[in-house]
Amino acid sequence: MGKNTLPVVADRPDKMIDLCFKNPAVSESEKKTTDLCHDPHTAKNDENVERGNWSSKTDYLLSMVGYAVGLGNVWRFPYLAYKNGGGAFLIPYTIMLALAGLPLFFLECSFGQFTSQGPVSVWKAVPILQGVGITMVIVSTFVAIYYNCIIAYSIYYLFASFQSPLPWSDCYDWSDKNCSKFPNDLCNVTSEVGRFIVVNTTWLSNKNETCPKQNVIPVPVQNPSEQYWDKVALRRSSGLDETGEVVWHLALCLLLSWIIVGAALYKGIKSSGKVVYFTATFPYVVLLILLVRGATLEGAGEGIEYYIGTQSNFSKLAEAEVWKDAATQIFYSLSTAWGGLMALSSYNKFHNNCYSDSIIVCVTNCGTSVFAGFAVFSVLGHIAHVSKKPVSEVAQSGFGLAFIAYPEALSKLPVSPLWSVLFFVMLLTLGLDSQFAIMETITTTLQDEFKFLKSKRIYVTFIACILLFLLGLPCVTRAGIYWVNLIDHFCAGWIILIAAVLELIGIGYIYGGNRFIKDIEMMIGEKNWYFWLWWRACWYIISPLVLIAILIWSLITFTSPSYGSVVYPDWGTSIGWCMTAFCLSWIPIIALVKTVKAKGSLWQRIRTVCSPTADWGPYLECHRGDRYKHQQCAWDQNLKKLRETKVSVIINDYNTQL
Repeated sequence: MGKNTLPVVADRPDKMIDLCFKNPAVSESEKKTTDLCHDPHTAKNDENVERGNWSSKTDYLLSMVGYAVGLGNVWRFPYLAYKNGGGAFLIPYTIMLALAGLPLFFLECSFGQFTSQGPVSVWKAVPILQGVGITMVIVSTFVAIYYNCIIAYSIYYLFASFQSPLPWSDCYDWSDKNCSKFPNDLCNVTSEVGRFIVVNTTWLSNKNETCPKQNVIPVPVQNPSEQYWDKVALRRSSGLDETGEVVWHLALCLLLSWIIVGAALYKGIKSSGKVVYFTATFPYVVLLILLVRGATLEGAGEGIEYYIGTQSNFSKLAEAEVWKDAATQIFYSLSTAWGGLMALSSYNKFHNNCYSDSIIVCVTNCGTSVFAGFAVFSVLGHIAHVSKKPVSEVAQSGFGLAFIAYPEALSKLPVSPLWSVLFFVMLLTLGLDSQFAIMETITTTLQDEFKFLKSKRIYVTFIACILLFLLGLPCVTRAGIYWVNLIDHFCAGWIILIAAVLELIGIGYIYGGNRFIKDIEMMIGEKNWYFWLWWRACWYIISPLVLIAILIWSLITFTSPSYGSVVYPDWGTSIGWCMTAFCLSWIPIIALVKTVKAKGSLWQRIRTVCSPTADWGPYLECHRGDRYKHQQCAWDQNLKKLRETKVSVIINDYNTQL
């Protein structure tokens, strides 16, 4: 059917798109050049006109960097480095990047790019493990719910930063009697007449005297930033049992966060690929500004010394905990086994060099973590100097660093609102990048599995955002922070480790490592045998063993979730285990269903579900080459059936015979 013979239905362009892609008489070249066949979410010059491709290599790389570089690079890595020997921690961190992080990252990018499919459909290579892909997507869904709540916290603090002085800079009317900017410890001293009296340590300081350590009577106090976080931002209840009402300022910030995500993804990678030019690069500008400002502060050198300077403790390398922390951090920092790497890479052109991309993104991610540590600890060193405390007492990680320690430090700087605005815009952009990729993972999976959704991307994106916003409302109640912590504790932990181990086993041993290497060479060209020596060693032996060791360690050292001093009730922990079971149960369920549906004896069925399906291979026929020329893709099979049948379509009461 030529371009001039296509049926024209002006008021139903969505139907025409579906008709065009399902019409066997329309060639690939006609799909690219015919306006009626053009999906508005793809470009005419895309290699894959049905799924679309990245507009440019830069769009892809920035999206991958934005996905990998997240909040953990700023609020977790610097603290881990300080806790585990400072500069010495970089040794196990780099080793674990080479042994576990980079091999898995390269594997997933290659896997998604080769077949141009999302994290579920790629498992047509090993059908018995398709449940692993479903687990990845479900975990990403749980993470999307609570991760956007953290972004909402950043938005709230961003708005609160447009005040002078900053609202957490002092104990204002929202605080209680335990709030204090200075320690209120007491000291048991001997008076001039020989009697024991208790005095305030501040009184001693004013008299240029100190209290002997053994005579100090500690009085618990909270600094203003800590009370502001609990009493104003979160309005935190006493525990998970006390849900309380929705905190409306957080609910509105959560709504704004989802509006931003939906707006950025309304055209999929075509729109998000442009947004990341700002969201992926701006954090580096802010980190550089904060580093330059922090380096000029008094006491900054002390903070840097604690972070990665001369106080590095190389004896820590003998402790297994240090290596476990390094492996865990590099694994989660690169966002492997979440499904996002496959989803984003599936939009690459077939011959894109995924090997060099993996190196670039992994090195950038790790470099960002180290760089962020300098910006964080230079300012923490200053706050320790001003408050006359050791750096160890002001150094925190996670929520404590992002919303308590660092905001407190910024409040003590001249023009503090400016630095606070910059910091929380940085947190906002760091979070949004990762959230874009998480949502793209979900929508890509839905569109790959349900073909009729391909031309309805806007509706899929907006409906997903609305549903996840509603599911996130419990996380912005007065007990919301407990729910956020609970989901993070159970869903973003060792479930991903199990998925990663099965992924390595499935591709390396069931599908075949050598076969997978030949697939990669179809994309990036043939390489010498010694080029693949390291990757074979990692995919077959080293990476699985490292991940299994981390998994076993995590299970042995598992502790019930808690938030600060608040211990979760038994029913809360049970809900966490139910979420874990729900995520993992799809792996055996899908394996069982696939085996039951297969034909033949039990052994024949197992062989069938462990072998690639008939439609496994490169998405486009022009890329299948000799290795996959006999394998027919599912969409080609559908077209063959359509060629054998006259298709009549009734639109607006007119019959149009194709």
